[in-house]
Amino acid sequence: MRMATSGGGNYRNGTYRSSLKVDKPLSLNSNPKSSVKSKPVPSSGPRRNSTGSLGAATGAAKDDAGVPGRVRVAVRLRPRIAEESVGDADFADCVELQPELKRLKLRKNNWDSDTYEFDEVLTEFASQKRVYEVVAKPVVESVLDGYNGTIMAYGQTGTGKTYTLGRLGEEDTAARGIMVRAMEDILADISFETDSVLVSYLQLYMETIQDLLDPPNDNISIVEDPKTGDVSLPGASLVEIRNQKSFLELLRVGEAHRFAANTKLNTESSRSHAILMVHVKRSVKGRQSVLSTDNGANSHLKMLKPPLVRKGKLVVVDLAGSERIDKSGSEGHALEEAKSINLSLSALGKCINALAENSAHVPVRDSKLTRLLKDSFGGTARTSLVITIGPSPRHRGETASTIMFGQRAMKVENMLKLKEEFDYKSLSRRLDIQLDKLIAEHERQQKAFEDEIERISIEAQTQISEVERNYEEALEKERLKYQKDYMESIKKLEEQLVKNQQKHGNEKVPVRLKDDGSALTSNTESSKVSAVEEVAELKKVLQKESLLRKAAEEEVNSLKSQLAQCRRSEASGNSDILKLRKMLEDEARQKEKLEGEIAILHGQLLQLSFEADETRRRLDRGGSEVSGALDSLISQVKLQQHDSTNGEKASFAKLFEQVGLQKILSLLEAEDADVRIHAVKVVANLAAEETNQGKIVEAGGLTSLLMLLRSSEDETIHRVAAGAIANLAMNETNQELIMAQGGIGLLSTTAANADDPQTLRMVAGAIANLCGNDKLQMKLRGEGGIKALLGMIRCRHADVLAQVARGIANFAKCESRASTQGNKTGRSLLIEDGALPWIVQNANNEASPIRRHIELALCHLAQHEANAKDMISGGALWELVRVSRDCSREDIRTLAHRTLTASPTFQAEMRRLRIDY
Repeated sequence: MRMATSGGGNYRNGTYRSSLKVDKPLSLNSNPKSSVKSKPVPSSGPRRNSTGSLGAATGAAKDDAGVPGRVRVAVRLRPRIAEESVGDADFADCVELQPELKRLKLRKNNWDSDTYEFDEVLTEFASQKRVYEVVAKPVVESVLDGYNGTIMAYGQTGTGKTYTLGRLGEEDTAARGIMVRAMEDILADISFETDSVLVSYLQLYMETIQDLLDPPNDNISIVEDPKTGDVSLPGASLVEIRNQKSFLELLRVGEAHRFAANTKLNTESSRSHAILMVHVKRSVKGRQSVLSTDNGANSHLKMLKPPLVRKGKLVVVDLAGSERIDKSGSEGHALEEAKSINLSLSALGKCINALAENSAHVPVRDSKLTRLLKDSFGGTARTSLVITIGPSPRHRGETASTIMFGQRAMKVENMLKLKEEFDYKSLSRRLDIQLDKLIAEHERQQKAFEDEIERISIEAQTQISEVERNYEEALEKERLKYQKDYMESIKKLEEQLVKNQQKHGNEKVPVRLKDDGSALTSNTESSKVSAVEEVAELKKVLQKESLLRKAAEEEVNSLKSQLAQCRRSEASGNSDILKLRKMLEDEARQKEKLEGEIAILHGQLLQLSFEADETRRRLDRGGSEVSGALDSLISQVKLQQHDSTNGEKASFAKLFEQVGLQKILSLLEAEDADVRIHAVKVVANLAAEETNQGKIVEAGGLTSLLMLLRSSEDETIHRVAAGAIANLAMNETNQELIMAQGGIGLLSTTAANADDPQTLRMVAGAIANLCGNDKLQMKLRGEGGIKALLGMIRCRHADVLAQVARGIANFAKCESRASTQGNKTGRSLLIEDGALPWIVQNANNEASPIRRHIELALCHLAQHEANAKDMISGGALWELVRVSRDCSREDIRTLAHRTLTASPTFQAEMRRLRIDY
């Protein structure tokens, strides 16, 4: 990486200086909605069609209006985290996404919701690549074409803003964030011979701008160009990026210097706004032309136009998360940081409101954050905003505020402008260098030409002399050769003459005969006959072999046809098997569906029979009017249960308004058992709403419910009262009241005497909620809460076991937190009460709710070193190793791995057992 110094080259104070600047509008549809739906910078836009004359460029410079471009807003939902999965297991998400319609529903309550539309709706399953392509890639392409662009993330703390923007993805490349992917696209599209990429990385911390690449530089000022209004930071470091590795190192250095803290909402909460600025300077290819002027037949004045340079700036803003002090638990200096964050975000919200409402005054100077983002909202930059939200109903207020921020931002419209400059200095330097090269080349060519002529003359003289000498030598060699050949020919003729004379002087050659006087011809004829017979024999053998070969070929062809037929039969059989399997799966699904419907109908039948018995009774005492209204409305609610859940909630709200809470609670003490049953059902349903819980407790409803557990022997009353107490136990204040009034003892007694799985499920749910309170651990155990929870294991119903597992996980979590804070020493109370064998036995339970809570309990128990020996002897170590390798939940798998790595006892035991880890 190379640091760019201020004042060097064409850069000064972090900005480029030139004598001519051209603003060229982007060729987009003028309709803001259509421009948002379509790709912001089409492929046929300025980046590919960049040729043009000087007149066209200067003409474009006169049109400073630009092209309207609305702020594009996408919403991304974060998956539930481990704490939300445990704490909000009984509650539905507060948002419902409809990505195909690009809509989001925010629930007001269980029967009403508000609907909002965005440019993109990204579910919790959306990949990082998908988020980059719909949110950031159009902006990056605009920056490469010479426009300014902004990508910003806004949302509550802990909802995934830094994950979306700044994740490096070193371990998993699929997890790379927008910053890394944007730089990959930029580096892939530029040429370092003519282009450059400069990067600044800053943070805005408590209204002070600090350079993350040079931390001592912590008071950087903001400068605005009085002519163009462009915002610059002259004191910030500018680092030239030439490869992706150097950029990743830059991000690592910056993140190491960024302020962060641990809050209740996030273990690594950013306490500053991070701003990444990427300055891209590109030389536009194909825009140089030649102007010719004819002064004569052979005179031409050729003059190059100066190179055209486009400069785009990409700003990526990772805002610090908005938070409520009562939820984040910030104290001391962290509280001051939270106030500063909320003030700057509030100032940003005011500016966006003013822009959305076309207000005459936009309070840009209220915060340094709004000054930095002046060009992003209402300026000339293409802006893309991603708002991040969580699904937890506990943070519905923060989620609603984030959604409304995004809705207002969608009304802001920017005027996009193209930034082009003529680089005369670069042209002048290039021409000077080219002229010096041409002069030097001309001198070298002139000298080389003269040397070559002299060399050729010398070589020519040498070659002429050598040719003459060679010619004379060749003539002499030819003469000697011909003379030698002549003498050899005469000698051969004489020898041949002597041989002929000697031959004619010899005697005649005798004729050879056989003993019988016959000539040799007879023997020759016999040999011919034998050869003919042998040929005939060979022909017969050849014919026989031909027949055998033909038969073998026919047999091979027959086998091939049989094999093809067998393959066709096999394919047909496989097709039939697949069809039969599909039919079997359809039948199985149909069977499951019918079984579910039968179960629903069976439940409705039992309910109707119970209602028929109830309608036969009428109250005779003085409160008959109130009880009659109660009975009538409850019957109406029960008839509406299978039609609409919202109708049920509305009916109970109507009952609450007509009868009144005090009268309903008074019926809990009625002498008639049916009236008590109706009344406790109404209270249980009212307690399911968080808004009613405080009123019920203040009116004495909790005391009445506990009294019913103590005095009544009716199984139905026990079941419904326990369910109402479980709903009230979700509130921390109510948990202390339940414990103070002896609630855990009553719940334990009810669990010991009950056999109905539904009653045990309600009791186990109430105790599980109480187990999640750090202040009640010792008292809960002392009054038999853990024993009661473990006693309900006798009922092997999956729902009961799931609540028992949740209670154990909550208790283990609180113990782990107390041990970490130094408030507890010694073994876990769960281990002392004998819960470890059941935990180990169900660590790999087939039911996912049971298995998930047991795995969490194992991880929390293993975090305290005092439990390590008991867990090793009880077989929990093997289950922890399995969870760290095979668990389907990444957060639980990571927690198990971290726990095993941090425990010296576990590490020593794994080395002893030679477990590779």
